[in-house]
Amino acid sequence: MSSMQGVQNEERIDLTKAESKSVRQRSQRLLLSLIAPVKARLILSLVVVVISQALRVVGPAIIAYGIDTALPQAIKQDWVPLYWTIAFYLMAAASTSSLTAWFLVFSAKINQDVLVDVRERLFVHTQKLSLEFHEKYTSGRVIARQTSDLDSIKELLDSGLNDMISGILYMVFTAVALLLLDPSGFLILLASLVPLFFLTRWFQTRTRTEFRKTRVASARLIVHFVETMTGIRAVKAFRKEAENERVYKGLVEDYRFVNARVIQLFGIYDPALNMIGTLAVAGVLLVGGMRVLDGGLGIGILTASIIYARRFFDPMEGLAMFYNSYQSASSALEKVSGVLQEEPSVPEVENPTLLPDPHGELTFDAVEFHYSNGKTVLPTFDLQIPAGQTIALVGTTGAGKSTLAKLVSRFYDPTAGAVRIDGVDLRELSSKDLRSAIVMVTQEAYLFSGSVAENIALGKPNASMAEIETAAKAVGAHEFILSLPEGYSTDVNKRGGRVSAGQRQLISFARAFIANPAVLILDEATSSLDIPSERMVQHGLTTLLKGRTAIIIAHRLSTVSIADRVIVLEHGQILEDDAPAKLIAGNGKFSRMHKAWRASLV
Repeated sequence: MSSMQGVQNEERIDLTKAESKSVRQRSQRLLLSLIAPVKARLILSLVVVVISQALRVVGPAIIAYGIDTALPQAIKQDWVPLYWTIAFYLMAAASTSSLTAWFLVFSAKINQDVLVDVRERLFVHTQKLSLEFHEKYTSGRVIARQTSDLDSIKELLDSGLNDMISGILYMVFTAVALLLLDPSGFLILLASLVPLFFLTRWFQTRTRTEFRKTRVASARLIVHFVETMTGIRAVKAFRKEAENERVYKGLVEDYRFVNARVIQLFGIYDPALNMIGTLAVAGVLLVGGMRVLDGGLGIGILTASIIYARRFFDPMEGLAMFYNSYQSASSALEKVSGVLQEEPSVPEVENPTLLPDPHGELTFDAVEFHYSNGKTVLPTFDLQIPAGQTIALVGTTGAGKSTLAKLVSRFYDPTAGAVRIDGVDLRELSSKDLRSAIVMVTQEAYLFSGSVAENIALGKPNASMAEIETAAKAVGAHEFILSLPEGYSTDVNKRGGRVSAGQRQLISFARAFIANPAVLILDEATSSLDIPSERMVQHGLTTLLKGRTAIIIAHRLSTVSIADRVIVLEHGQILEDDAPAKLIAGNGKFSRMHKAWRASLV
């Protein structure tokens, strides 16, 4: 399944039977892989809970013995049986409590290990997935996998699973005890299972779809909220508050509606369950009472039978609530397993070719590229870029400039042909060698939470403070960094909000400089800057490009002017390829673009 198909299927509710089966099998495989490391501890906890529930069921039988045997003997002044009855009852209760407490603590540790495992898997795998996945799969939905979906799984593991195991065991042991004490009472209980089965089956069928709807509605809420907060500047700029509020209210209403449907189902199930339990108890009391009257049954056994009949239904409400958690967690597990099954469209090579000293010669050898939707971006494309040369890619939007940059960075692999560095296909390099040889600086100039020094050191994690300062000085960032409140230790705040756009770009240049790549790609790296800010980074840019192969993608021709060579693209084809001065002097497309740009400055 492709990334796009996985994204589309996730939001669908009306899956075909084959698709539903495939999704369930995928979820089961994930669940089994999570359980495998803790299987021995799970078996031990299961043994403990079996013993604790068996001891819990013993209580009413001891009471029956006390009423029918120990009390008559106590009336005859033989108190020993009654003392032993009380002692055994207290010992069983104490043992049950101790084992239950141990089981809850022990199982909680197991559950946390499973949850940590799936959380780490999801984070690590999502990072490994290729850019294509992240461009299709919105950040809000990725966050929903790590938050609401994992919270649903956590809720199931923390309480629901324990209640389910304990409840089922208790019901089985209760039924067995009733069979041994009062077979006629057991038959009445058995008869009550017929309406209970149909009621539970109806409940499961109705809630399965409804719970999937709640997960989808919840995910859509989170997606809308995250995207609104992430794009808050655009929201403010285009006055989208009212529209976003309208959409969000609609999503909240949808979420409330599907949850109300679920509550209605419980509103029918719980009273019906109580009614079945009440009728069963009444039946046991009626039949058992008649047997007591004719001397065929002791009062103690009747008392125990009534207790067993009543307690048999006690876990059912908990099991119904478990089914609530189970449906929610099952839907969440389906979505998490859907992300984990995605394969990177840019896979890591098993036996990489070493590239110890890259020079930076780039070759596009009969490269073709189209996205997963089939849209062709690059037809057959050939290009040679000598080591140390700076080229500028210009052209209209959609000409293929950014696609070329992504291919060189190996965010995508070509559909046909090969992109090579120093004669080596990029697909043959390890990600470590590739990232050290090729670095991209984007328009966004993203800064992570932390200090200025930590953001620069991303280019070289083991860099010393002296190396960080050298990199900053080289690109002209040192002076403004020293003017910050804490210099290099200044926290840049979320996404670099404490520094200006030009300063963020200089920090990103310093990050690229300290990485010292053989190939540097500047993808619209100055397009978001005003003229003064652009001039501020111009010196840093010149220093950054010196001695390395560089690809510049820019609409502003002031940046293009520092290139050795300009390539004009149109629909993935090269229209012009020459030195900037020669193209400006001609009468081609770049000359017209340059004249229009010059006129815009007047």
